[in-house]
Amino acid sequence: MSKIALVTGANQGLGYAMVARLCQELPPGSTVYLGARDPERGEAAVARLREQGLQPSLARLDVTDDASVQALAETVARRHGGIDIVLSNAAARIGKDLPQAVQVRTFIDTNNHGTYRMIRAFGHLLRDGGRFLVVASSFGSLSKLDSRLHHRFDPATRSLEDIERVMDEYVELVERGEAELHHWPAWINIPSKVAQVASMKIYARQRQAEATERGLTIAALCPGLVDTDASRPWFDDMSSAQSPADAAKNVLWICTEPAESARVVHGELVQHRRVIPWL
Repeated sequence: MSKIALVTGANQGLGYAMVARLCQELPPGSTVYLGARDPERGEAAVARLREQGLQPSLARLDVTDDASVQALAETVARRHGGIDIVLSNAAARIGKDLPQAVQVRTFIDTNNHGTYRMIRAFGHLLRDGGRFLVVASSFGSLSKLDSRLHHRFDPATRSLEDIERVMDEYVELVERGEAELHHWPAWINIPSKVAQVASMKIYARQRQAEATERGLTIAALCPGLVDTDASRPWFDDMSSAQSPADAAKNVLWICTEPAESARVVHGELVQHRRVIPWL
């Protein structure tokens, strides 16, 4: 049976590689949307893939814009009646050349509020056996945070909206230079990843009964170290880094495995087919 898939942030790097692999691996007649904020870059990426004999479809999508996300969700619903695979991969970069206080608002709006927008717009469109996956990081383990912050990300008691509020408060603390006084780590990537994983755990819990009945899988993925422009500034030794194509192969198994096999990672953070402990 043909599938409908969407990868956000897909005009380069891992997202681009995931689109390529989905085009290769999904059944004939499937539609793979390459989500891109910049239409020119998106069109160029689609053209490169078509030169390789692949047939992705361009989807203009800015995950920081409510209207953009909702418009694409409505288009997918109208064209296909639902979706089988959502890979929420769009992420803002952070650089070493600017203070994190200058970068944090856009970073959180893209990575965290963007994840929330995607859940709200596309989650209810999942077909039976559907996968909703966010590309996060092993930094998203709660063990990376001071224990005094753990209760703010408790998947058993918090809502998606609670996580949104926590991250808005966090942005304000970073911008005021007060985050570390409130026990937050110095690097803004860690709280962002923890919040992403917490959101997926909460969403998985909220849909647990339905997921069991309909074969849904909701999870967070860590691709491991990938050799991309976003990663290079932060890691001195990239000798062990995977290519985007290799990393895509490692994460997309969840999309192609039978529902019974994929269900074991529902609500988890997964790297190389292994669950990373939350705490």
